[in-house]
Amino acid sequence: MLVRIVKMSFAEENIKKFLENFQGVKQNIRDFEGCQFLELYRDKQHPHIFFTYSYWHSETDLENYRHSELFKGVWAQTKPLFNDKPEAWSVDKVASLK
Repeated sequence: MLVRIVKMSFAEENIKKFLENFQGVKQNIRDFEGCQFLELYRDKQHPHIFFTYSYWHSETDLENYRHSELFKGVWAQTKPLFNDKPEAWSVDKVASLK
């Protein structure tokens, strides 16, 4: 399993638009082949910063998503709303306690 973490920073006036867009596409992202989990987080001290955490069955599945029409549409709507360059990490889960 691969975990993808994406940090995004938005201009204050664009946060509502981002959240509306995410609401409309989140289930499609989650239902994309290979996606096992998707969550959106908001920084408590910097409310214009958001993180997505997604779990992917494999790196190939993530790359298929990143080259899909779904991703291209999501990115086209999201990219103009940023006020800083997004950051992304692909990581392996080492431990999980429940």
